[in-house]
Amino acid sequence: MVQSQAEDVDGYLAELPAERKESLTRLRDLCRSELRGFTEVMAYGMPAYERDGIGEIAFASQKQYISFYLLRTDVRDAFADRLAGHDMGKSCLRFRRPEEIDFALLRDLLRATADGRGTVC
Repeated sequence: MVQSQAEDVDGYLAELPAERKESLTRLRDLCRSELRGFTEVMAYGMPAYERDGIGEIAFASQKQYISFYLLRTDVRDAFADRLAGHDMGKSCLRFRRPEEIDFALLRDLLRATADGRGTVC
């Protein structure tokens, strides 16, 4: 699945293959608990979390991997050492298999995102 037509995140998760549903549901729960004051939306066919109408976090089940979009450049820069060695594009952290998801790292990235405001790429 690259771009879902689901109207909400519940619908998105319902579309997922069983081998990814548990991990992405756990990721959603983590986003919802750490991103207080953010709104959960569907944007570009994937779950996203906005503050004041600006997307700062998103995730998606892609064909070859699970994507975690960290759209804040200041948070990405602050965690450069912990992100080194991970498969990462400009704003996309990729996990090839659900069991590779580093939930501790994602929790810390979410907390840093929630703790302040910064530039979105």
